[in-house]
Amino acid sequence: MNAINERPAASAAAAASSIAAQPRAGESAGTERVLVTLTVGGQLCGVPVGAVRDVLDAQKIARIPLAPPEVAGSLNLRGRIVTAIDLARRLRLPPPPPAQAGARMSVVVELAGELYSLLVDGVGEVMTLPERLFEENPPTLDACWRGVSDGVYRLESVLLVLLDVGRLLDLGAPARAATA
Repeated sequence: MNAINERPAASAAAAASSIAAQPRAGESAGTERVLVTLTVGGQLCGVPVGAVRDVLDAQKIARIPLAPPEVAGSLNLRGRIVTAIDLARRLRLPPPPPAQAGARMSVVVELAGELYSLLVDGVGEVMTLPERLFEENPPTLDACWRGVSDGVYRLESVLLVLLDVGRLLDLGAPARAATA
C-alpha cells in the first residue's frame, strides 16, 4: 500500500464500519447500502459501489481548453478518454496543497455509458451500511453539497456524505439553481 492510500479518513472509515455492522437491540439487519468511501477536503464521502468502475493512483491529466472550472482535464484509461472532475472544486472546497495536488487519486464512475474520473484526496474502503443509520441531509449542510448529496450517515466520530453521481456530474446544476 502506498502513502496515498494511507489517509486519516481511511481509519475513520474503518472505525465506522465496526459500528455499522452491529444492529441495535431489537432491530433486524434490514436493507443495506454498499459504498466506496473517499475523502475530499478532509470530508468522508461515499458513492454507491455499483457506480464505480475503477480506482486509480495519480494519473497524467491533459487540460481541456475552455472547459468548466470543475473539469480538470482528461485522462487515458486503457484506450478510453475519461473526463476528470476536480471534486474539491465541484464542491467549492479550497484546492489541495501544492504538494498533494499531483498525488490525488481517481475514482472512475460510469454514467450513461460514459466514464468520468472523480479526483479525490484518498480512497478508503468499501463499507456496507445499514439503512437505519441513513439520514436526510441536515439543514446546515451547504447548499452546494445538498445539491449533490442523497443524505448522510452519522457514524461514530464522522459524518459520511452520500454523493449522487448523476447530480455530481451535472456541472450546470449549481448555475441553474443560482439563477432560478
